[in-house]
Amino acid sequence: MRENKNALITGASRGLGAVLAAFLAGQGHDLVITARGANELKAVRTRLAGFGGAVTAIEGDMTDPAHRAALIDAAARLGGLDILINNASDLGATPLPPLAAYPLDILRRLYEVNLIAPLALAQIALPLLQKRNGLIVNVSSDAAKGGYPGWGGYGSTKAALDLVTLTLANEADGYAAVSVDPGDMRTVMHQAAFPDDDISDRPLPEVTLPFWAWLFGQNRSAINGGRYGAQSEKWQPVREVTDETV
Repeated sequence: MRENKNALITGASRGLGAVLAAFLAGQGHDLVITARGANELKAVRTRLAGFGGAVTAIEGDMTDPAHRAALIDAAARLGGLDILINNASDLGATPLPPLAAYPLDILRRLYEVNLIAPLALAQIALPLLQKRNGLIVNVSSDAAKGGYPGWGGYGSTKAALDLVTLTLANEADGYAAVSVDPGDMRTVMHQAAFPDDDISDRPLPEVTLPFWAWLFGQNRSAINGGRYGAQSEKWQPVREVTDETV
């Protein structure tokens, strides 16, 4: 009999991460979830327990190598890893400053959280993913492409993450990697970016659920290397992997 499907989700205590955790739990996945907020993470774990699967919740900072190792150890105890979702992100300096005046100490920390940590987690997760032809999902943003005023710090980390994702896909051996732009959503991070605005017109993260149901049902090789918009009207398997060298 096939083993249970397993997923590891970072930034799972609220917003998109919590929605994805509930969706996958409902699909029969056993989960490892993590976030920095202990109380919120505990509340999510309690809700997920109602689905009947195994849920391991580990509080911690994704920039801490020991914390990343603990997450992989927990996933290994499940027997393997079908999906790794790198959702945890930091917004950076607020109010959003122009790039010409961006505090470099905050920018360095932002790259550690939004780029180095997800890559480092993917590196040590690969043996578990390769056992199951697993999928790496790196959560991106339209800020990676927009060059929007004030978004240079955050957007540049996501642009770099997109390139890391595509490179991992080009190097894929027994796994697949994709980037996903979830689109504007009514989340705590989005409100922090626009502290004086009413963002009640933005949809909740649940609006992306049809996309995730589609993505997780696709053949891994068909979607490998793709960059997808979760709120786009259509989704198509896109393969940008190439053997060309420059």
